[in-house]
Amino acid sequence: MDARSATHSTENSSENLLRESTHRKDDANVIKFTSQEDSTSMSMASANTTGARANGDSTEGEHPTKLVMILTLASSISGFMFGYDTGYISAALVNVGTDLSNKILNSQEKELITSATSLGALIGALLGGVGANLIGRKRVLMGSNVIFVVGTIIQLVAKHVWTMISGRFVLGLGVGIASLIAPLMLSELAPSKYRGRLIVTNCIFITGGQLVAYFINWGLTDVNGGWRVSVGLCMPPAVIQSALFLFLPDTPRYYVINGNYERAREVLKKTHSDSSEAHIDALLDDMIHSNSTVPGGPISQIWNSIKVIHSKPANFRALILACGLQGIQQFTGFNSLMYFSATIFKTIGFENATAVSIIIAATNFVFTLIALCIIDFVGRRRILLFAIPGMCAALVICAIAFHFLGVKFGDNDEVVVETTGITGWGIVIILGMVFYVASYAIGIGNSAWTGVELFSDVNVRSVGGMYAAATNWAGSLVIASTFLTMLERITPPGTFAFFAALCFVSFIFVLFLLPEVAGLKLEETTKLLEGGFNVRAARKLSKERKKLARLAQDPESTEV
Repeated sequence: MDARSATHSTENSSENLLRESTHRKDDANVIKFTSQEDSTSMSMASANTTGARANGDSTEGEHPTKLVMILTLASSISGFMFGYDTGYISAALVNVGTDLSNKILNSQEKELITSATSLGALIGALLGGVGANLIGRKRVLMGSNVIFVVGTIIQLVAKHVWTMISGRFVLGLGVGIASLIAPLMLSELAPSKYRGRLIVTNCIFITGGQLVAYFINWGLTDVNGGWRVSVGLCMPPAVIQSALFLFLPDTPRYYVINGNYERAREVLKKTHSDSSEAHIDALLDDMIHSNSTVPGGPISQIWNSIKVIHSKPANFRALILACGLQGIQQFTGFNSLMYFSATIFKTIGFENATAVSIIIAATNFVFTLIALCIIDFVGRRRILLFAIPGMCAALVICAIAFHFLGVKFGDNDEVVVETTGITGWGIVIILGMVFYVASYAIGIGNSAWTGVELFSDVNVRSVGGMYAAATNWAGSLVIASTFLTMLERITPPGTFAFFAALCFVSFIFVLFLLPEVAGLKLEETTKLLEGGFNVRAARKLSKERKKLARLAQDPESTEV
């Protein structure tokens, strides 16, 4: 049996399997729901069979080319800058001393400096979503680098607290734009089989940036004014990325938005160099058809896309999922836990909290690498269903340990410690944090950024990504500005128990609403979401796509 015949045989057996499932002896409601899902799956399999006949092997063009890899690495530099920023500011707030306004920073000033970046990033994400369609993904990303450098310079010369806050806000604008555009570009460039892994590459750069920042801060701990050196090192990556993109194209989908079909075809040939002309034509036709769902020029399309994303059921469901994943990432407590890590380590007896924090950053980096290897093979949904309960359990462990450790917060965020030295409960907290970070990194830390792939419409995707990134930064802003208050009002054990409860709610969200889209084309995902969230139908279709991929790799296989 050759690969093409095996492909058709597998797809036909998939349709028969799904038809048979409608005759199961279940209650009427289950039969009705299954029938709807089966209909969706059969229409998707039928559509893919038609595409296979027109274009040859259905896995054609599924391998990332050299240009795709270069664009992935260049785009992911934004992730490195984002991660480095979150890593250096923690130690900078400790090591700044009296360099700002000739006084020691109080807790409120530290909160303002920290949350200013989140506020700027929230606005930047909204601006980036508009600019992505208007002037292109590439130009917007390069513009974010200029903003990033300006914000860094303001921080370097800052001698007063409010100057530092202003610099952090400006830098946040660039961070917010980049946090939207980088995953958007990767989702539009990556073959469906490798889409998750290439987007996770951006997350690896984020965690790598955090780890590098922690090591640099550790090395500069005893250097006078060393925090300014770590701030200044934000600039080289921005310059390098801008230089790279001078020689790289934008995404084919952006060229389609602007009607430049020939340029889109040229880029498709480079990003799918192993594909036939017929396959390239089919890809371009799909993009043109998708673009036609939102009429008007680039400016009017932005407003029309906002209306379409709320009025079209498939887009609105994708919006719920994309924003929900970003909300889970923030409101399950990761950023607040990182903010409090230095205090925790000092509390349990470690003198150099910055050095010990490297353990957390290294855990985040290593388990993000593991996620890169398994996300497309195992699937986002399955990973989250295991990782989120792990986060919940770890937070419960930390809450219990805090209770017995005896840490309280008094007025003006003063820490009152009832135990001294390294205790057994202190070690439990460290282990709990490592377990929490590992579960976060392998799960929602990466999967949240793949939410943009749920939108197939060219214009709607940039707006959907804008909403998702804005949700992320809005959550970050809320957490950064309320965490210390929570520690004071409901105590550390209560705070960690609260985040554990949010993890449980997040698990319910994923269990009942998030479909598995690993291996599916963007247009197939939209088809699935048209009639509901179709969790079971998506799981069946994803399994069939994996079978097709295995048959393509082993044409002699008779597995169906």
